[in-house]
Amino acid sequence: MSAAKTSILHQPKQVWAVAFASVIAFMGIGLVDPILPAIAEQLEASPTDTEMLFTSYLLVTGFAMFFTSWISSRIGAKRTLMIGLALIVVFATAAALSGNVESIIGFRAGWGLGNALFISTALATIVGAASGGTSSAIILYEAALGLGIAIGPLLGGLLGSVTWRAPFFGTAALMAIGFIAITVLLKGDDKAARVPTKLSAPFRALGQPALALLAITAQFYNIGFFVLLAYTPFPLGFDAMGIGFTFFGWGVGLAVTSVWVAPLLTARLKRTTVLTVVLPLLALDLVAAGLFVTSQAGLVVAVIVGGLLLGILNTVLTECVMEATDLPRSVASSSYSAVRFLGGAIAPPLATTLADSFTAATPYYVAGGSVLVATLVVALGHRALRRVNDGAEAPAVEAQSIVAGAVA
Repeated sequence: MSAAKTSILHQPKQVWAVAFASVIAFMGIGLVDPILPAIAEQLEASPTDTEMLFTSYLLVTGFAMFFTSWISSRIGAKRTLMIGLALIVVFATAAALSGNVESIIGFRAGWGLGNALFISTALATIVGAASGGTSSAIILYEAALGLGIAIGPLLGGLLGSVTWRAPFFGTAALMAIGFIAITVLLKGDDKAARVPTKLSAPFRALGQPALALLAITAQFYNIGFFVLLAYTPFPLGFDAMGIGFTFFGWGVGLAVTSVWVAPLLTARLKRTTVLTVVLPLLALDLVAAGLFVTSQAGLVVAVIVGGLLLGILNTVLTECVMEATDLPRSVASSSYSAVRFLGGAIAPPLATTLADSFTAATPYYVAGGSVLVATLVVALGHRALRRVNDGAEAPAVEAQSIVAGAVA
């Protein structure tokens, strides 16, 4: 254990460059959360209009995921990372300079394209360059993911308290630093390691029953994820700083359970058992958010508890995808991630539409029902998912397959 910890802290410079850029990339998911009410007020947009900032970003990210393995297998990891970062810099800057919500929605879509190219390649790059073995590299990556998700809302709140444009400018500046770091520190040409994949491979992969079941599970689960993340700022009623600190707590909880609690659970229980236990707990948490929708304290507690549960689910679902098939990880994770993000894209505007048509609590109840559907998919498909419970692969096999793949 001490050796693993030491190896995590003593990594080559190129690993830290990609890890730093990963933190910034995942900050983009929650960055706009604290400034949604401010954008709606200052740009005279409806809540549903502002929720499209999430939808355009997630929709393009999900669609692009179908093609990222095809691209990276031809131009290489370094170029894919650099193109992704460059696109985020350009479109984040453009969003900051926008004068209406429609323009921001469009630029967030371009941001989503850059994000898809980056996150689909970052894990494989870290695994390929990290010291201490595959498990240490994955822990490092998950730590970067959790840190980014935690910092995003906090940075959005801090900068958003000055102006809603500041978080976009801040992200562009940090991504530019990440671009320079990868350009300088990520050495070598990975041309020899490239194995071109077919354009149709991610679509055909969904014909695998286990992968299709996991993708459907993640799609319904992500509706709950993004109702909690994207809709809650409106009933919460805090200013940008209050929203930022609330979702900072959410992100910290997510990071802690994804890196430490999820491995403890999967070491003692089957992965499908963990999913069928924790998914209903998330559904109950969403119902509780609906019941306490008029209580700021109640909503804050529901958000933080939700973060703790989401961290477990994110990690276990990712592990399941890695173990579910013999497909190259780049192909399997592209297919799974695409469906997952497309599910998330539905949730934000659906939530505000339901709130306008019924009550402020309705989106949480619908999200809870969606998470229960995800639970049923896992429970009814347990035979097709038997392979994900077989345990970890031999280290050499696991390393080879993950290096060939991308983030799920």
